[in-house]
Amino acid sequence: MALSAQQFEVEETTIAEVHAAMKAGSLSCRSLVDKYLKRIDAYDKNGPGINAIILVNPNVQAEADELDRKYKASGFTGPLHCVPVIVKDNFETKGIRSTNGALAFEKFIPNKDAFQVRRIKEAGALVLAKSNLAEWAFTPYETVSSILPGYTHNPYALDRVTAGSSGGTAAAIAASLGLVGLGSDTGNSIRGPSSHQSLVGIRSTMGLTSRAGVMPLSYLADIAGPMTRTVEDAVKVFQVIVGEDPADPVTAAAKAHPAPDYAKSLVKDGLKGARIGILRQAYERESTDPEIVKIFMNAVDELKSAGAVIVDPVTVEGLEGRRGQGGGPCRGFKYDINHYLADLGDLAPKKNLTEIIASNGFHPTVQRRLEQAEKGPENGPESDACKADSAYRQKVRDAVNQTMDKYKLDAFVYPTWSNPPRLIGDLNTPAGDNSQFYSPTTGFPAIQVPMGFSRGGTLPAGMTIFGRAWDEATLLKFAYAYEQATHHRRPPTSTPPLH
Repeated sequence: MALSAQQFEVEETTIAEVHAAMKAGSLSCRSLVDKYLKRIDAYDKNGPGINAIILVNPNVQAEADELDRKYKASGFTGPLHCVPVIVKDNFETKGIRSTNGALAFEKFIPNKDAFQVRRIKEAGALVLAKSNLAEWAFTPYETVSSILPGYTHNPYALDRVTAGSSGGTAAAIAASLGLVGLGSDTGNSIRGPSSHQSLVGIRSTMGLTSRAGVMPLSYLADIAGPMTRTVEDAVKVFQVIVGEDPADPVTAAAKAHPAPDYAKSLVKDGLKGARIGILRQAYERESTDPEIVKIFMNAVDELKSAGAVIVDPVTVEGLEGRRGQGGGPCRGFKYDINHYLADLGDLAPKKNLTEIIASNGFHPTVQRRLEQAEKGPENGPESDACKADSAYRQKVRDAVNQTMDKYKLDAFVYPTWSNPPRLIGDLNTPAGDNSQFYSPTTGFPAIQVPMGFSRGGTLPAGMTIFGRAWDEATLLKFAYAYEQATHHRRPPTSTPPLH
């Protein structure tokens, strides 16, 4: 017997389950949205006080009613029909304040949607709420901003960080305050928060997904994409947002690499015969937590049990001097934020980084970084610094590809973080972020999946699957097969079902 709308519980639900309930006539879009709004009210500022939500879309109930009318007339409006999405607040959302987490942007109301927001809306999704982020997307370690008082808390342990910068999206999706989320990742910011909150996160190949309308940290490495509780839901969002966008020239490369049907990657035995290398260079250091290593090696055994061939050791050679690229910094925050604001014209909340600093509209913890960026050079794409940077990135890409060829690898794996989520306010103990180098430098894709829990089964830990450019279909196949073989994700106890 089908559940009634009153009985339908949104905690841990999936897009497929929502659509099945709608087809059965037991769930409306409005009732689904109301259930999420009720959870946001109970858990975000009240109860455990997750503090992930900056702003609820004031029109979302009316938009849900309109989707119900359309569904009654002609069925689903698209593959994401009535999917309530938590959107990181560095994405432009038409008619809804978009702040990048900063008081300097508190009056910025865009007149258009970011490309990915427009794509999900066209597929039938709703922007449910805008989520907190590490201000300006600066830090991978914690989620605190000047636009929202206080830290965003990890729903698995309220005294722990969410990682950054997409920590608000991650905490909200982990706590089922929305169905799926959008985040951005320059060095870590989709994968790290997804690891800390037992989620799936996709950092795509550079050029496969547009960043247009996403406020920049560094366009050399910025990527935007889905954060979800299941691989299947991540695939459904990903399918909608990939592709060329004239507003983001880097996506011109997508012409030569048309997106396949990623749903074909949802194969339960997808790991059979896969050759996977353990990338110890990514995580082995003196401060790596032994329990995380134990959990990861158990994950490696699980990959073997699912049919994968593990290649260990594997070394990516030729990465010496990776910190010294020569020629000074290329582009970076100052260059990209100034050009982004200039392109906004009269809509720009501030004209440039100089005005941002003069406004004092930012969290004290980021002041030094803003000032350092302002003092630094503004080396454009044709500068010697950028030419040196481009040559270095190609060197690393070649090294990764040559290693995969040498060992006949389909992918690499490593712990997304080498240490458990820190206590809020702790910036002294080892952090453990393993995401900053390989995928951001090469532009190759990396997918994060839950691999278990540390500290008595309380703190989530995640595994990264990293591979060749444009090979998301393969990585998704491995991620799905691993997820289905293990089912490591479980909901946080701080935000149980509401009755």
